[in-house]
Amino acid sequence: MRLFAAIVPPQPVLAHLEGALDLARSASGSWADDRGPAAVRWTPAEDRHLTVAFYGEVPEGSADDLAEILALVARDRAPFRLWLHGAGVFDRRTLWIGCGGDTAALAELSDAASDAGGDVLGRRDPRERSRGHLTVARVRGSARGRPGPGGGGRRDGGRVDGGRRLPSVRAGTTGPATDVAALAHALAVYRGPDWAVESFALVASELGAGPGGAPRHRTVARFDLGAVAG
Repeated sequence: MRLFAAIVPPQPVLAHLEGALDLARSASGSWADDRGPAAVRWTPAEDRHLTVAFYGEVPEGSADDLAEILALVARDRAPFRLWLHGAGVFDRRTLWIGCGGDTAALAELSDAASDAGGDVLGRRDPRERSRGHLTVARVRGSARGRPGPGGGGRRDGGRVDGGRRLPSVRAGTTGPATDVAALAHALAVYRGPDWAVESFALVASELGAGPGGAPRHRTVARFDLGAVAG
């Protein structure tokens, strides 16, 4: 099965983010019903997470060994605080929300969880996860260069900061990739409520099994962070 380790923000944090996304989409004013669902795939709110380490395909027996080591990783680390903050786009297609707070503790947890994969599977997550992020949307491959209705033009939006609308956003062209970039600009100053990270999870991901072709996620094990002695 395909596995990864992740921190799942609590429901109030995810609800606050959803409100900011709704406001930013409304302010951008270009998410036409005939393009949005087909061109952009939104991550289901219940599946949004901060990836700690990615393991890929893992044999059933190795999954148990991996869970045992991750439990030790969690036991030796104290809870820490994070908040969702800022936004950006990877490769003109993936809209993400960043995070602030004790990002050093997050990076240390990611390193240890990646090492666990190396110990059990003989391979380590090659991506350095020093900057935690939460993916909220992806432009489908065929829609990356697709112009929107009406071709070019100018469009106004608004930045979102804790639910407040800020100065306008402009773009010279329209289309899914441009819309996602405008949303990232609008959400660049977003800051969500902080929370205590007290656990992380080992998650199984079944590609294409979720709504609209999204992955379906299932929590395999959850690990509570323990106070560090001394």
